[in-house]
Amino acid sequence: MFSVMTQDQLVIILILSVTVAMFLWGRWRHDMVALASLLACVAAGLVPADGAFLGFGHPAVITVACVLALSKGLQVSGAVDGMMRIVLPKSGSPFLSTTVLVGLAALLSSFMNNVGALALLMPVAAQIAAREELPPGKILMPLAFGSILGGMTTLIGTPPNLIIATFRSSDGASGFGMFDFTPVGLAVALTGIAFVIAFSRWLVPTRRRTGIEGFETGSYLTEARVGENSKIVGMSLREIDKMLEEADAQVIGLVRDERRIPAPGLFREVRSGDILTIEAEPESLASVLTSLGLKLEEEVHTAGESAKSDGPLEDGHKTESVADAPKPSKAIQSKDIVLSELAVLPGSPFIGRSASDIRLRSRYSINLLAVSRQGERSMSRLRTLPIAAGDVLLMQGTVEALREFGALFECVPLAERALRIPNSRNALVASVIMIGSIAAASVGLAPVAICFGAGLLAFMVMNVMSARSVYESIDWPVIVLLAALIPVAGAMATTGAADLIARWLLDGIARGNAVIALVLILIVTMTLSDFMNNAATAAVMAPISLNTASQLGVSGDPFLMAVAIGASCAFLTPIGHQNNTLILGPGGFHFGDYWRLGLPLEVIVVAVAVPMLLLVWPL
Repeated sequence: MFSVMTQDQLVIILILSVTVAMFLWGRWRHDMVALASLLACVAAGLVPADGAFLGFGHPAVITVACVLALSKGLQVSGAVDGMMRIVLPKSGSPFLSTTVLVGLAALLSSFMNNVGALALLMPVAAQIAAREELPPGKILMPLAFGSILGGMTTLIGTPPNLIIATFRSSDGASGFGMFDFTPVGLAVALTGIAFVIAFSRWLVPTRRRTGIEGFETGSYLTEARVGENSKIVGMSLREIDKMLEEADAQVIGLVRDERRIPAPGLFREVRSGDILTIEAEPESLASVLTSLGLKLEEEVHTAGESAKSDGPLEDGHKTESVADAPKPSKAIQSKDIVLSELAVLPGSPFIGRSASDIRLRSRYSINLLAVSRQGERSMSRLRTLPIAAGDVLLMQGTVEALREFGALFECVPLAERALRIPNSRNALVASVIMIGSIAAASVGLAPVAICFGAGLLAFMVMNVMSARSVYESIDWPVIVLLAALIPVAGAMATTGAADLIARWLLDGIARGNAVIALVLILIVTMTLSDFMNNAATAAVMAPISLNTASQLGVSGDPFLMAVAIGASCAFLTPIGHQNNTLILGPGGFHFGDYWRLGLPLEVIVVAVAVPMLLLVWPL
């Protein structure tokens, strides 16, 4: 293979190999890797500099951005809430509730972003699990898998379908239509959903997360007041630390006269009325308080927390001074405070930042009490812990503060649904506009990007969404990823690298058999999608599939459809699809829990998809 390569082919295959390796490694964000890959192609002369960023105006990229924004509009208008109230049963057996919930997730995912569909239904799943006394994961994993399966049934259901339609049009034919994916996608989705609902009871591991009443946090950051009769009055912090060594605890801060001293000197003497911030394990906390003669504050009280650093924040701004900072103590001491669990959505602005970075306490009047990650409960230094997608946060604050924080930082409440006052006018308008956009695209009234662009403009004109909300609702890393990889995929075709890889697959494995080649393309795509972004997988595999079909002298349509199906079937790992990541914390799952249900599901997908592809899209 390598002996017959041209220099350009060798370079593009090397760039592609490094790109895939970086995707799998996960150290860098997908959009950063894609952009680096594009710039490497430009530097190597494989992509012309003046055409490097034409991908940002590509119809597939525009359509994905529009669909993301339209999906958000359906959520905020209350249109989806109205459908849920009609469809979801108020009571019934766990089997019935799960069936209806998963079916609704698949239906919603056909016409809106599947991450948004899952986010809407997760709180309902948590409530059903609590009502039926089931581990949340027993409902969350079928729900996530159902939402992924539903996305493959229409052109706009998932970004890989739009990418595949693009490659078909670039091959000289017209792009796939709105429902061209439906015959195969629907057959696979229905069979997959039936399997998931029937066997999830046995194949989904039982992982019982601890609820709010028993949420373990590892080391607590606790504040305790020094009473007049405490035996540590007049002692230095160094002496106190020595007393705490056996309990594996330490004093990490002090509040005196409402002024926080975050790193007090070891020789500072403690006075009556001081508040000590103590880090201790839950098991030793009681003995620590008893040995020092301290009493817990009734409420966490960290006035002046924002003054702990005058250095620049992550966004380059200065921290607020004590005098200028908001005074959240009244809100925290209010009788209206509640505890709430919030799951961090993929793409949340909170990811990679800590409570201290965003000044959670001073800006939002909210306390972060604990973090659950992949079912683990031992998390120390909560205020400086970088948050990851799928984390579950135990937070304390007023209902309004928690609701606003969840909306701003894209965190889904688990215990209760966020309060959203439905607007019947906006819900109706949003539904009519979305249906109209889909109908226009289906009958070919205008290109898909134009139809959904017009729908998005109508959303703004009719005040379903503000212009600001439209821009905030778009997942920009996904847009950059798609726009950067489209020219890279084009370079694979123009250099002949895709043709070379296709020849190797055919000669080395398929032995010239078209059906074996089709199965191979499907399995390779599914495997890649389990470990890297599905849009990136589609962009990498589409040119290879087209060249495979060309060398066999058969139609490229079944091979493109195989890539579309495979890119939408990431069921083995929590990193293959954003929805798998989202249920990781709420379900208490471990990395290796997904394959038990996911592996037989992928086998079923292959068994159903291949005959349907050959039937609907003959070779």
